Amino acid sequence: MRLVSPLVVRSVIFCTTVLSAVPALADTGDRMIDVVSGRTVERPQLTITDGRIVAVGTQGDAVLANARRVDLPGVTLLPGLIDMHVHLTSDPRYSGYRRLDYTDDFWTVVGVANAKKTLEAGFTTVRNVGARNYNDVAIKQGIEAGQIPGPRIVPATYAIGATGGHCDATEFPPSISVPTPAVADGPEAIRAVVRKLRKYGAEVIKFWATGGVLSKTDTVGGQQYDLAKMKALVDEVHMLGLKVAVHAHGTSGIKDAIRAGADTIEHASLADDEAFKLGKAHGTWFSMDIYNDDYILAEGEKNGVFRELLDKERVIGLKQCQTFQAAVKAGVHMIFGTDGGVYPNGDNAKQFATMVTWGMTPLQAIQAATVNAADALGRSGDVGAIAVGCYGDLVGVVGNPLADVRLLEAPAFVMKGGDVVRTH
Repeated sequence: MRLVSPLVVRSVIFCTTVLSAVPALADTGDRMIDVVSGRTVERPQLTITDGRIVAVGTQGDAVLANARRVDLPGVTLLPGLIDMHVHLTSDPRYSGYRRLDYTDDFWTVVGVANAKKTLEAGFTTVRNVGARNYNDVAIKQGIEAGQIPGPRIVPATYAIGATGGHCDATEFPPSISVPTPAVADGPEAIRAVVRKLRKYGAEVIKFWATGGVLSKTDTVGGQQYDLAKMKALVDEVHMLGLKVAVHAHGTSGIKDAIRAGADTIEHASLADDEAFKLGKAHGTWFSMDIYNDDYILAEGEKNGVFRELLDKERVIGLKQCQTFQAAVKAGVHMIFGTDGGVYPNGDNAKQFATMVTWGMTPLQAIQAATVNAADALGRSGDVGAIAVGCYGDLVGVVGNPLADVRLLEAPAFVMKGGDVVRTH
């Protein structure tokens, strides 16, 4: 890694790691949120070497003589944030038929810009749950090769679904043929698509169990795969050692997806008490994107969203928020997922305040985007906490986000793997 000179950030001086095994010291004058225990730690001291945290202590603890010092007065440190549901290669300004004005590779360019915005917003890890042309894999490769900045990406590539369903191209007449490589209708065809997506870089598999808001011809709650098909898909994915994310708004589709063994339920808008009980019993995580509803209704018509889709959003938006509130009260396992790309990527942290408005404490909302998300990814030893062995992914805000969660919308600095990403 490169050696970075000290940088002034408001009242914060930040100096990052690091030449090979030369460690760096992060020394804040205020506090750190231990998201695992829920405790606030005063005067923390962190040591990061080769991109990983090697010591977590208190200011004044002994450090190696050659450690570089980092002074962060007034700053609260948190782990790098995790968004479990984004679409980096989407931009809501190009909705409806406006997308047809652009060539296929334009969306990879959009993804490169959105990856930078997302990282600078403090999200150092994302799960990209749906992209065309394997461009989420391309962006991940570009980031890991050092060609472009961006978060750690867990790519899904294409999302799998049924003919005429949420992932199919339903906005064209029969005379127009659109490639749909992830449309599959029978158990064996579904299993084959799973293997193909894994072959070309998928690290999580996403499928559509029900209809959606932003798709023509289907209903939001209508189930599109039965339990047998879901079970075939989930079994194939788990056999490959991957996890399954399921788009499911409708009640029956949510419950069948849980019964099939899905790892996360995306949206979960019409979940009922039985779905909550099933989710808790199976250890299923709910990822509910309750921030983007207001954006869709406010900006959708201007952005070109089809009128019938806005009508569906008016029906489902408030209901999803109410379901979120009930799920929190029921003790459902919750993770942070925003559906970035349906609203502008980079505004991910605006969902924290919405989650608090609808029943979470600030700590619960932060845990959903850190320790819970890491657990759902199966990467608790790498991300989601400030702990020895985890990547040196840090977000700092001036003030206390447990008192005002909106502080997370404007981080004072961001670090990914021991490298400074943003300071202001």
